Amino acid sequence: MTDTIGADLAALFEAAAAAKSLAYAPYSDFPVGAALRDEHGRLHAGCNVENAAYPVGTCAEAGAIAAMVAGGGRAITAILIIGNGPNLVTPCGACRQRIREFAAPGTPIHIAGPEGIRQSFTLQALLPDSFGPDNLHRKNPRANA
Repeated sequence: MTDTIGADLAALFEAAAAAKSLAYAPYSDFPVGAALRDEHGRLHAGCNVENAAYPVGTCAEAGAIAAMVAGGGRAITAILIIGNGPNLVTPCGACRQRIREFAAPGTPIHIAGPEGIRQSFTLQALLPDSFGPDNLHRKNPRANA
């Protein structure tokens, strides 16, 4: 895979795929993994974790972001989401907003299936004219990234 997509993207893919294999999805049987790179070049991964009380579960992207923040990261420079099935597994609306908190409009969001990258977007393409810290006249947490 490294030869066809590059080492950085291959590392994201492998980390997201590994996280997906650990997902807890007994209700939907739809495991998802996510991996992101922070402003220090470190990788952080997460998987979806379901709960019998459906709204209480967490998405893979939220897990990866929480791992980044817990590790001292404050900016997403790239993120990859991997799921199964024939359709693109793009971030849900809530996760797009979570990504927005830590990513610039041009940040790449790569969508993958088990076979590899299916499509790449920017945050701006997935969440145009978005609401963020600057709308609240607050310093963006990624400003020092």
